[in-house]
Amino acid sequence: MKKNKISILGCGWFGLALAKKLISLNYAVKGSTTSREKLALLEAANIQPYLVNFTADEIVADDAFFEADVLFICIPPKRNSTELLDYPQKINSILTAAKDKSKNIILISSTSVYADENKIVNETSETNPDTDSGKVVLAAEILFKELNPETFTIVRFAGLIGPDRNPGRFFAGKSNVPNGLAPVNLIHQADAVGISLKILEKNAFGRIYNACSPNHPAKMDFYINAATTTGLAVPSFIAEKKDWKIVESVNVPEFLDYTFEVGI
Repeated sequence: MKKNKISILGCGWFGLALAKKLISLNYAVKGSTTSREKLALLEAANIQPYLVNFTADEIVADDAFFEADVLFICIPPKRNSTELLDYPQKINSILTAAKDKSKNIILISSTSVYADENKIVNETSETNPDTDSGKVVLAAEILFKELNPETFTIVRFAGLIGPDRNPGRFFAGKSNVPNGLAPVNLIHQADAVGISLKILEKNAFGRIYNACSPNHPAKMDFYINAATTTGLAVPSFIAEKKDWKIVESVNVPEFLDYTFEVGI
């Protein structure tokens, strides 16, 4: 079977891992970076490198980058930055550049579009973000759906962990961390990549996917164990359950038949 030609906009922590996995499976992959220094790193991994820079007003890139069967947009909003509010406009610039060049577009999004409203949520649930980053991510999703009403594909990642993202560091050494009994919503890099591959393999475009481990241990249990197993200072938590959510998916099991590789 002929492999799709893939372009990955944003070869950061997730995008580079996805690109390397695709290369190992004999896909032709174009990858972008905003740094000239990183072009050699991409080329060394057999990724066709492109320098792409964009703002809310314009995108500077070779049109050839966007000529792909599938374009992954892996550009998270810059938190705690003056650029945060420009995120939807940046996505708009990217979509404009990709118009009529990329056959399918997958927008990597976040489960931050769901508020902590003390309930279980899935792809059919209403979105009601309660953080600034969640609000701009949802605004980008809405814009994407308006421009691609029939073919939009959105993958909402839960908190990402894995290589170089040791969760034990997050609360290491802290005391009386609140909300210790709240469930965690996380996904390992291997499963984030695996779900993305399944969408390609099954040609399962045109819907939203919540990408989150089906396991949701209490925050205190998970982070105490993560710190302990990696030799970091063990945190302490307040045994209370406030402001929580459990992120589930109806579309990942139904349309992708995906089995998670890494337990949480």
